[in-house]
Amino acid sequence: MIVGVPREIKDNEYRVSITPGGAEALVLAGHTVIVEKGAGDGSGFGDEEYARVGAQIVATHADPFQRVDMMVKVKEPLPEEYDLLREGLILVTFLHLAASEPLTRALLDRKVTAVAYETVELPGGALPLLTPMSEIAGRMSVQVAAHYLEKKNGGRGKLLGGVPGVAPANVVVLGAGVVGSNAAKIALGMGARVILIDRGVDRLRYLSEVLHGDLTTLASTHYNIAQVLMGADVLIGAVLVTGAKAPTLVTREMVRSMDPGAVVIDVAVDQSGCVETTRPTTHSEPTFLIDGVVHYGVTNMPGAVPETSTAALSNVTLPYVLRLANLGFVKAVSEDAALARGVNTFAGNVTHQAVADAFGLPYKPLHELLPAAH
Repeated sequence: MIVGVPREIKDNEYRVSITPGGAEALVLAGHTVIVEKGAGDGSGFGDEEYARVGAQIVATHADPFQRVDMMVKVKEPLPEEYDLLREGLILVTFLHLAASEPLTRALLDRKVTAVAYETVELPGGALPLLTPMSEIAGRMSVQVAAHYLEKKNGGRGKLLGGVPGVAPANVVVLGAGVVGSNAAKIALGMGARVILIDRGVDRLRYLSEVLHGDLTTLASTHYNIAQVLMGADVLIGAVLVTGAKAPTLVTREMVRSMDPGAVVIDVAVDQSGCVETTRPTTHSEPTFLIDGVVHYGVTNMPGAVPETSTAALSNVTLPYVLRLANLGFVKAVSEDAALARGVNTFAGNVTHQAVADAFGLPYKPLHELLPAAH
C-alpha cells in the first residue's frame, strides 16, 4: 500500500501523523511511504530522517493526496483541502465530524473512506487513539488557565495556587473522564481548590480516593453547575459523547454569573463545546471576551506541544495504520471491531450513528456495506 504523510496546515499545528520510526516500520513491512517536505519539522523530525528509513519526500501538498492509497493525518482536512480528496482514498485522522457538516458532506460526496481516531472504540468503551491527546489537553488546560488568569492576559490577576495567607483559585472541572481527571490532577498539584462534576457517581467516588488535594466532587445537575460557577475563577469543560456533539451544560446565564476576569477553557470545543458561549478559536487568536469572562476555544491544543503529542499519538495509532496497510481496509475492519467503529464514512455513506444523527443523514452500518467492496 502507498501511505501518505502530509504537512498539517491547521493554524499552529506542529504535529506530524507518522514519525520516522513509524515510516520505517511501514517500509520494512513492504509499503511505500510518501512524506511531504517539512511535514515533521515542527515535531523535530527533518526530511533527511524520513529519507534515511526509505520514505519518499515530495515537494507539494497535493502530491501525497494524489498518489496514495491511505492518507494518515493528525487533524481534519480543511476546506482548501476538500478538492484533494478523492473516491476510494482511505483517510485516517481526527475528524470530529459531528461538529462539521461541510466536512461530512465533502467526505460523502467524494466517497472517501474516513477513519476517525476519536471513534475507534474498544469493547469496554475505551478510546485508545483519543486517550493520549485527551491526557495532554487535560493537563494543558490548567496551565493555559493559569496563564489567562494573569491580569496582563485579561484575567482576574489571581495565582492559581495562591500563597500562604491568600486563598487559591477555584477551579471547576466539568466532566471526569480522561480530560477532566487529568485537569483535576494538575490543578490540585498546583494548589488550586477543585470542584469535579460528573454524572457518574462511581467515577467520582474512585477519583476522590486517588486524587489528593482540596477536591470536592459533585453529581452533574443544572442546579449544581449553576451554583459552583458563581464562585469559579476557572471553568474547564471536559465533556465527551463519543462521536457526537457535546451537550451544552453551561448556559449564557451561568457564564454571566461568573466574576469578570474568570477563565473558561472548553476542551470539548472540537465537538461543538459544552459551554453555550464558546466557539472555536486558533493558537494565533486563542481567546475572546463575553460578559467579561475570558473564553479559550482552541481546537488543537496538543499541537502546541508537538514533541510530546506526536510521540504519544504515534505510539497508539501506528499499530492500526500497520493493520490497515498489511491487511487492506476490508479485512482489517472485518477482523477488528474497534477499528470498524472508527469508520465514519464509507462509499458515500455515513457509518457512524452519532454523525448521522447530528445532521439528519441516513445511517448505514458498515458491515452491510463491506461486501460491495470485494
